[in-house]
Amino acid sequence: MDIPADRHVHTTSVKVRFYELDPYDHVNHTNYFSYFETARIEYLHEMGFGLVEMKEQGWQLVVVEAHARFLVAARYGDELTIRTWVHETGRVKSEWKQVMSRGDEPVAHLTIVAAFTDLDGKPRRVPADFAEHLEQLRG
Repeated sequence: MDIPADRHVHTTSVKVRFYELDPYDHVNHTNYFSYFETARIEYLHEMGFGLVEMKEQGWQLVVVEAHARFLVAARYGDELTIRTWVHETGRVKSEWKQVMSRGDEPVAHLTIVAAFTDLDGKPRRVPADFAEHLEQLRG
C-alpha cells in the first residue's frame, strides 16, 4: 500500500512488548489491531477529535469493516511505525488506511471502514467540522 503525498499522514510509533508475542515469538495477530487502533485514536486526538471530545459532541466513530494484510512477523523489541490517513469520507462512513513498518520494511497494512453514529449507535452524517478539517488537511 502506497502512502499518499496528497493526504495528511499521521505517524505513531510502538515498541513490541514480550507479552504481546504468540508461542512462535511473533506478535500475536490480534495485537496488530491494537497497534493500529492506538494510531487511529492518536490521529483523531491530534485533529482535535479525541474520544472525549467526540462523546461531548454527541457522536462516535465505530469500525464496521476491517481488512488486514500481514507481510512479515514483528518480534519482541521491534520499533514499529504506523502511518495513518483518511482515504475517503462519504455521507456516513469514512475509509482509513494504515501502513505499519519496521524501519523501511513493511510489516502490515490495514483498511478500516468506520461509520459515524450518535451515542445510541444510530448512523448520522459526518460531522461538518470533521469533514471541514479533513479538507483543510488536504490543502
